[in-house]
Amino acid sequence: MLESFVKFFNQSKLKEKNTENEEQLMLIGGILLEAAAIDGKIDDDEIDKINKSLINFLGTNEEKSTEIINKCIEKLNEGNSLHYFTSKINKEFEYNKKIELLEILWEIVLADGKIHDFESNLIRRLSGLLYIPDIDSGNVKKKVLTKINRS
Repeated sequence: MLESFVKFFNQSKLKEKNTENEEQLMLIGGILLEAAAIDGKIDDDEIDKINKSLINFLGTNEEKSTEIINKCIEKLNEGNSLHYFTSKINKEFEYNKKIELLEILWEIVLADGKIHDFESNLIRRLSGLLYIPDIDSGNVKKKVLTKINRS
């Protein structure tokens, strides 16, 4: 009886962790796709970067990442507010993780080799909503530009 209870409890914890991880993937995927779509189109390079980012940032596999991206693309036109995404991220992520997210956002924005005014504005808004000071946001942008110029 005790073994059954322990097994049930452990399975419940595993389901909670999987649900929590999927919610985090949806939040991150949603913001990354918002950034990719802000210039009016999402190209294959941006999708590829988002896919790799979800795999590296939250440690998911490629199949799950693709599933999350497809779900987020479906929701992209529903008009979700960035405030929803950012408030959840502020509750669940430490500052260093938010900086990593900002770095990923800059990589996606710069995937096509251009910074559109809408993209720059989105990054500025997201930085503010994530409580990231302008100096840190600027440093992240410089870091990503340096990384891109090296490749």
